[in-house]
Amino acid sequence: MGIKKNTISYLFEKKESGKKVTMMTAYDYPTARLVDQAEMDTILVGDSLGMVVLGYDSTVPVTMDEMIHHCKAVCRGTEKSFVLGDMPFLSYHVSVEKAVENAGRFIKEAGCEAVKLEGGTEMVPVVEAIVRAGIPVCAHIGLTPQSATKLSGFKVQGKDAEGARELVKAARDLEKAGAFMIVLECIPDLVAKRITEEVNMITIGIGAGKFCDGQVLVYHDLVGLFERFTPKMVKQYVNLAPQIREALVQYRIEVENNDFPGPEHTFVMSPEEAEKI
Repeated sequence: MGIKKNTISYLFEKKESGKKVTMMTAYDYPTARLVDQAEMDTILVGDSLGMVVLGYDSTVPVTMDEMIHHCKAVCRGTEKSFVLGDMPFLSYHVSVEKAVENAGRFIKEAGCEAVKLEGGTEMVPVVEAIVRAGIPVCAHIGLTPQSATKLSGFKVQGKDAEGARELVKAARDLEKAGAFMIVLECIPDLVAKRITEEVNMITIGIGAGKFCDGQVLVYHDLVGLFERFTPKMVKQYVNLAPQIREALVQYRIEVENNDFPGPEHTFVMSPEEAEKI
């Protein structure tokens, strides 16, 4: 028998047993392989790829075609992890019909198991329609990077009682709309705790404290490959960028000095055969 794929039921079993749900981003085949082999429960192909892979200044320019392209690569590299595709800016805002169509592309073309979209109570009709189409939805509230300008930048949300109540209401509304999971980004830990207690959805935190049902980080932040800035909520487990740069510099020097390739990297022909050329 092949490897058993993680399912929504499996994720809820972890939640109900008190075990934390693990999530990591991935944007290509080799990274997906590594994350899957690390036995991560879920993989998010986030629109964060716009900044950490494509070099955009924000997530806003990311297109549907770019997301589908990267989701396909991740799904090809994944055997067990549950894969979610992140719906990019304006792929679900123009109309409910367009939102369902684009969500369907993540499932039908890319091979994802679910989609994620940003927004609070205002996204209820969209979530309802996508769920009615048979597509599982992960919601996302708090700091929503696609709306960072409207939120006056990348700032912690729900810091006062009124803001916190709005987040709790949004979570309830999104659950009622049919979302099975929700990402809580950059909100106070006690607000995340309240939401986790109030809803049956699986809560995944990023900068939301340890009371959530699970956690997610951006792969490039975790391994030290994104150097433009390091958010407060990130723990860098290894810093690969300097090591990679050092290896590249060493390669360049060896090529320039004619030290590479050496005999061990070379396919040789006997002088006798060479004379016949």
